[in-house]
Amino acid sequence: MDDRLVDRLAATRTIEITTLGRRSGQPVRIEIWWFHFENRFIITGTPGRRAWLANLRAQSRMTVHTLGEDLPADAREVTDRAFRRRFFTQPNSEVGWYLSQSPLDELVDTAPMIEVLLAP
Repeated sequence: MDDRLVDRLAATRTIEITTLGRRSGQPVRIEIWWFHFENRFIITGTPGRRAWLANLRAQSRMTVHTLGEDLPADAREVTDRAFRRRFFTQPNSEVGWYLSQSPLDELVDTAPMIEVLLAP
């Protein structure tokens, strides 16, 4: 992927994603935040059940809608505890919001988190 596009995507916080409903098979589009951290695009949330994560567990294909583009992607769940801890403790005020909602250990252990793998 072009470095300039990666830089533009990394500077964008709010995106939309489309997943396939795990039961309906129909497209489901939501607005969500993403972050560029350690050269990876990450979507997370506060602990709890999330339909977007359940949908992606059933079918990892997704579309990222941002900057006037519809970008095909795959999702991979992030389970590496060390990475998750680094992510939630990075000096970024927007990531810090999550720490204001839940204790660090709870975020590391149970927050939904995926890496978005954009198609080349």
